Amino acid sequence: MDTLRAWRASYHLFGLAVRSATIRRPRIGVRCCSSSSSTAAATAGPSDIHSSTPTDRRRRSAASTSDKDSVRAIRLKKVEELRTKGYEPYAYKWERSHSAKQLQDIYCHLKDGEECKDELVSIAGRIIARRAFGKLAFLTLRDESGTVQLYCTKEVLTEDQFDQLKKFIDIGDIVGASGSIKKTEKGELSVYVKFFKILTKSLLPLPDKYHGLTDVDKRYRQRYVDMIANPDVVDVFRVRAKIVSEIRKTMESLGFIEGEAGGAEARPFITYHNSLGRDLYLRIATELHLKRMLVGGLERVFEIGRIFRNEGISTRHNPEFTTIEMYEAYSDYQSMMNLAEEIITQCTLVVHGKLKIDYQGIEICLERPWRRETMHDLVKDATGIDFNQFGDDVKSAVEAARHLLGISTEADDHVLVQTCPSVGHVLNEVFETLVEPTLVQPTFVLDYPIEISPLAKPHRRYAGLTERFELFICGREIGNAFSELTDPVDQRARFEEQIKQHDKKRASLVSRSKSIEDKGEVDDYSYEVSLDEDFITSLEYGMPPASGMGLGIDRIVMLLTNSASIRDVIAFPVLKVQH
Repeated sequence: MDTLRAWRASYHLFGLAVRSATIRRPRIGVRCCSSSSSTAAATAGPSDIHSSTPTDRRRRSAASTSDKDSVRAIRLKKVEELRTKGYEPYAYKWERSHSAKQLQDIYCHLKDGEECKDELVSIAGRIIARRAFGKLAFLTLRDESGTVQLYCTKEVLTEDQFDQLKKFIDIGDIVGASGSIKKTEKGELSVYVKFFKILTKSLLPLPDKYHGLTDVDKRYRQRYVDMIANPDVVDVFRVRAKIVSEIRKTMESLGFIEGEAGGAEARPFITYHNSLGRDLYLRIATELHLKRMLVGGLERVFEIGRIFRNEGISTRHNPEFTTIEMYEAYSDYQSMMNLAEEIITQCTLVVHGKLKIDYQGIEICLERPWRRETMHDLVKDATGIDFNQFGDDVKSAVEAARHLLGISTEADDHVLVQTCPSVGHVLNEVFETLVEPTLVQPTFVLDYPIEISPLAKPHRRYAGLTERFELFICGREIGNAFSELTDPVDQRARFEEQIKQHDKKRASLVSRSKSIEDKGEVDDYSYEVSLDEDFITSLEYGMPPASGMGLGIDRIVMLLTNSASIRDVIAFPVLKVQH
């Protein structure tokens, strides 16, 4: 209270300025007003600011780049004028007593027209709407927690102060205000403003109040504007943070230690380190170094980390994404299935409080246990063909796949199927095309062919298969796990065969490419694959029996926030350079 009383004395010295304190940029609330309404507010007189006549609405809907430039020029002049008058429009701090939500909760008991005169409050946030009627002005202020109305009157503010409020405050400005609490006759809880200060002068107009930011590309490029204009976007990133926190909490509660790592096979981003004089690669996984930690004696390790892959972009793929990888000594892939269920159900309960959720109009049931099927059985059920019958006959398997997939020799997909080096690769192509999109409810797909699983332990009962599973929900891969390969001789042979098949496929694609359209397909295999000798050396020292799993955090967030695209859950996704 002493601080608030001091503001009364300081006001006479600083005019609009109030003893200031920290502000945080607002996060949630109602949609913002239009860019052209800011133009109108910037150019209109005190009596017609933010009028709502049909003419004004048509003017707002016709906002263009030239409107934005003119608004910026006008607001820059306001900045200059404020400084000329001795007011700094970019404050250092603002001391807040409450958030908007706290005010709404604490003073909800006030009756219409009632004012709490004995208590002064201080608040700060972004102005997202304003109306002026002669000697009254109403501003809507949004902070991280929500919105509250600022009730401004010429009677309480000095005439000069009230005029300056109408002249200098625009939609988008960040403002600090203090005063008493009042509920208007219409039942709107408001801060009855005694003092105010512009904390940050906004130079650019905000998107249209009724449509928000609708340009999808611009939403991703200017996520900060998207967050202001579309409050639901902020909620997605709140939920994302909650999910990551819950995953970490679950892992630590089970005795896992967080480490840092890198390594696997995918097309990498390559750069050159001048001081070291060598090529370096942005990590494509966190796998091999975490396994080295098992060799070193840690028995439960994990890392939540950003991964970079120089591959395709789609609604479910992004060049950079976030995963959690975990490894546990003395366990097998059955243990990882239980852990996957535990992590995802815990996150779901934290976000939704229940295990039946809606995703894009489909009810997803995450109640345990989840379905478990082998890849061979799923493909057989979908196609009627048991790929075990082909043995090592790759040619027959390819012909069967071409028939199943309806691929002609001229089709773009023909090369991919034709160059499959093993029956296991062909089986995987058929699975990914025909089965994967149908796995809507949570499903563990078990026992992958050894040819496509170079880091997984051979199946203890079925030759040619590995103890590996992938988890699918809504037709998307969410996780990938193995009983880890610990035999260094077998691991070296698998790596060498992987490199051999990669080089063979790359050479085949290069020789078959006939046009510029084939270049992208060739590029997918243009990178060099080398054998990680140090990892083999670590295995030769001995790694305990272990299982490991990677889960795609972005895809879990997509599922739990009902987001259709991975770029909706990454705050600043990588995009093409804008020319």
